[in-house]
Amino acid sequence: MPFTFSDSHIETYHTLGYTVFRQILPPSLINDLRRVCDKAVEIAREKSGSQVQRLQPVAKYDLDQQPFIDYADLPELVDAIARVLTPRHRHGDRETFGVLLEPKDHPWCTHWHRDWRDNISGLPIARWEDRLTDINLFNQINCALYEDHCTWVVPGSHLRRDLPREAERFPERPIPGPDLEGKSNPEREQLCLAYCESMPGAVQLHLNAGDFALYRNTFWHIGNYVPYSKRATIHDGAMTPEFRAWIPETLEISRKRREEGLLWENPNG
Repeated sequence: MPFTFSDSHIETYHTLGYTVFRQILPPSLINDLRRVCDKAVEIAREKSGSQVQRLQPVAKYDLDQQPFIDYADLPELVDAIARVLTPRHRHGDRETFGVLLEPKDHPWCTHWHRDWRDNISGLPIARWEDRLTDINLFNQINCALYEDHCTWVVPGSHLRRDLPREAERFPERPIPGPDLEGKSNPEREQLCLAYCESMPGAVQLHLNAGDFALYRNTFWHIGNYVPYSKRATIHDGAMTPEFRAWIPETLEISRKRREEGLLWENPNG
């Protein structure tokens, strides 16, 4: 069924922290993107090993760039993003976006996190909290070329600090992931799933081929991956000049703090 924009896309994005443009990619573009992403898998594994889960940025590698250009220029996508956010929010920068891939050998998951706050050591949390609800920052994208059920989220958490039950679940920084050392693949898969489900309020995000998820990466989220489920998902952002300026400034501040021995602030400490 062709994609149709509605006011619910705006409402769910701003209240839940995510919205999905269902079937917004045309089949011909999905086919072209799958073809080039098959090559991306080969390059990624040759470069970084069989467990690698992304190739980024796509412009850096010997890939046919035309399908990525067509994705960036797709009028329906440009319009939908502009209506949920603003016309200043643009996706498809090949110098920054990548492709998320399935690991070849073993199940694996990330740790639960809120981007920047929980995965950039040295970050002053006040800098993150000051911009928590700034719509010019922190707008992320997963565009699935195959079925993708890897992402789990806590809807609405982008609007607030951690709830007591979330702070109780992860009281320490850095946040630990599940202990997978020495486990068989079925054991790893079950441990990762249990870890995903352990977050209060977590829901699994289900994407079909051609679906485009736009979300606030400041909410709680996680990626959970298994080798038997093929994955090629464009990992992108709806960028603005403000966010492009904030990123290098914040990375430099964080770098200097790490040099001073200031690694992880605890938002609930």
